[in-house]
Amino acid sequence: MLDVKFVRQNMAAVRKNLRSRGLRPKLVDDWLVWDEKRQQIVQKLQKLQAERNQFRRQNKGKPTASLIKSQRQLRQKIQELESKLKEVEEKWRLALWLLPNMNAADVPSGKSEADNAVIRRCGKQRQFSFTPRNHLTLGGKLGIIDVARAAKISGPRFGFLLGDAALLEMALAEYSFSLAVKNGFIPIIPPVLMKKEFEASLGYGEHGGWDDMYLLDKDGLVLTATTEHALVARHAGDVFREAELPRRYVGFSGAFRREAGSYGKDVQGIFRVHQFEQTELISFTLPEKSDEEHEFLVGLEEKLMQGLELHYRVVKMCSADLAQPQRRRYDIEVWIPSQKKYRETHSASNCGDYQARRLDIRVSRKTGRRDYAHILNATGFAMQRTIIAILENYQQKDGSIVVPKVLQKWVGKEKITPPRGGARN
Repeated sequence: MLDVKFVRQNMAAVRKNLRSRGLRPKLVDDWLVWDEKRQQIVQKLQKLQAERNQFRRQNKGKPTASLIKSQRQLRQKIQELESKLKEVEEKWRLALWLLPNMNAADVPSGKSEADNAVIRRCGKQRQFSFTPRNHLTLGGKLGIIDVARAAKISGPRFGFLLGDAALLEMALAEYSFSLAVKNGFIPIIPPVLMKKEFEASLGYGEHGGWDDMYLLDKDGLVLTATTEHALVARHAGDVFREAELPRRYVGFSGAFRREAGSYGKDVQGIFRVHQFEQTELISFTLPEKSDEEHEFLVGLEEKLMQGLELHYRVVKMCSADLAQPQRRRYDIEVWIPSQKKYRETHSASNCGDYQARRLDIRVSRKTGRRDYAHILNATGFAMQRTIIAILENYQQKDGSIVVPKVLQKWVGKEKITPPRGGARN
């Protein structure tokens, strides 16, 4: 969430920030109404509490019936105000949580993804002497992707990864973990179910965000939409020592999304699915180091892609394309030959202290001061999308797939070909 003092002193800037993200500027005015009510109740409560304290000091002896009655009436007024304050503070907090993070100064202004800024392109775009096939055709002929049976037992937007596709996923996990660990990341396997209140504290539930999540209302749990969520929430209420930062994690888990609002988009294959696996990079850092850490995370993502020798571009997201907790985000988009366009495989987000304030994650300075930590996240690999990129960019005329050199030691072969006797799905 935003710093309350900042919002009160910078109302115009907060309204401008809301407009830049396509949200109603009135959201800050709605919060201000509750903020004023809250302050009024707090002032009245403080006055009554001061009267109570004075009353106690002046009447330490045996109280009369009249004094007891006055004390009881005062106590009742305080209890009523405390109850009212609790109700108002809940609405005050919910209104505050609707305010998104402030954009970083270098975020491009824009109204849609069309206004995102391409920062750089890397690697060579592969040229084919034949018409490249899409990943679903390739995977079907090789017997390594099965969406038909997945749809039969689970519904649309699910898929089985079989044989060498499963080995590719495990290889990508090993590859990203090994590079991350070499760079000081702690490996971690998190739970995929979280209490709803912790999920809410991450800042993705507002403005329709809950519509894209799988909620287990009976148990008060939610299936995590990305590995990031559990890794960040794990430190709720914690205080890091300054010397402990940056604290970096690389996690691996499943992720679950309803894909709300994506009706008709990417309905074929495994690009946009309800369940996928990913490795994720998380960093808790000092406020003055977070921009530097952001560039470091993007650089690590690029090393992973360069290792796969895939052609990609780095994009800085415009204001309207930022999620609520993000102050700045970069995406990596890989070239998909069958679609003849770039598609997102990675993101790297600097959330500043937005999530730390909601989860009360702080850093204790050497001076004794306590600040909120800055929290960043970046994709290691989103497995299904990266496998799509490998299949399509490394396909051969005969339908076989060359395994990227960096993955061959884990996959155990240089080329993926149909099993003897043809594909067996």
